[in-house]
Amino acid sequence: MSDFDLFRTTEEHEELREAVRSVAEDKIAPHAAEVDERSAFPQDALDALVATDFHAPHIAEEYDGVGADALATCIVIEEVARVCASSSLIPAVNKLGTMPLILGASEEVKRRYLPEVASGEAMFSYGLSEREAGSDTASMRTQAVADGDGWILNGQKSWITNAGVSKYYTVLAVTDPEGARGRNVSAFVLHADDEGFTLGEPERKLGIKGSPTRELFFDNVRVPGDRIVGAPGEGLKIALRTLDHTRVTIGAQAVGIAQGALDQAVAYVKERKQFGRHIADFQGVQFMLADMAMKLETARQMVYVAAAKSERGDDDLPFYGAAAKCFASDAAMEITTDAVQLLGGAGYVKDFPLERMMRDAKITQIYEGTNQIQRMVMARQLLK
Repeated sequence: MSDFDLFRTTEEHEELREAVRSVAEDKIAPHAAEVDERSAFPQDALDALVATDFHAPHIAEEYDGVGADALATCIVIEEVARVCASSSLIPAVNKLGTMPLILGASEEVKRRYLPEVASGEAMFSYGLSEREAGSDTASMRTQAVADGDGWILNGQKSWITNAGVSKYYTVLAVTDPEGARGRNVSAFVLHADDEGFTLGEPERKLGIKGSPTRELFFDNVRVPGDRIVGAPGEGLKIALRTLDHTRVTIGAQAVGIAQGALDQAVAYVKERKQFGRHIADFQGVQFMLADMAMKLETARQMVYVAAAKSERGDDDLPFYGAAAKCFASDAAMEITTDAVQLLGGAGYVKDFPLERMMRDAKITQIYEGTNQIQRMVMARQLLK
């Protein structure tokens, strides 16, 4: 691949975009407002995504998936987020939950779980954060103690996306309390029906209300030894490598939300009249739109370049993944806020989707590492 190829999507990518956009507009957009209003899981979106193989497009063909590359997966997430951010978390979190397996699990573990996700029979969530271990992941307290040929897990995880609808969970736990910080954590696959594994009440959130966010609780959960992901002690390394790849998908989600907001704003200013003219004719409005579009296209190019690096596994992915997520999410917050402003009072009410998009955009600056953490990651890479 030449450097120039990074900046051009293939014909297949653009055909994929058209296909996903059609599904999103026909099957997902009509339910987006109700999903948000009722804080209801978007089952219609899941059904539509599974029917078209867009629910977990990243899973390789050898595990019965469609084998979409990282950029194609980002395009799926972007196009779904353009109409419903909550629904875009279905493909995004399926990738987040399974990426530790793809990066670090044995072939046996991959073959046990990935085909079920690829078929749409199961969803996968990711359990890393805790109440007192959010940005500081290495300070987690959840522990797994060796017991015969398995492990006994105790503790809790916070802010778990799609908890309660996922069948499987990649959970990180300390397996060597006396070991070196960060090298004493292991990863395990937990099943929703494991005895002693329970869920907290759904969080009452500002945005992404259709995607349930809940705590996980582990009370002497016995995990068979063949459910470990990678070797003991490798868990945090695998978890952080996972985030290098999946932060790119959050950038894609942010781009999608921003694109949806810009589309709504452009359509509105071309119709709305004040002082006898369409407000699109006013230079102040035109300059706002130009700035919004400029930020959006910059964010999109950063995400696509980072996706290409994710696909190749480039050494500089940690910088590019953090930069793409950070820039795109900051841009999405600015663009959705400006879009609300352009609609005036109409932007502030639920008759239009802009206020939902603005609320949904905020989380992209927070999850999978706050944007302050992203800047730390970038700086660390620069100073290496």
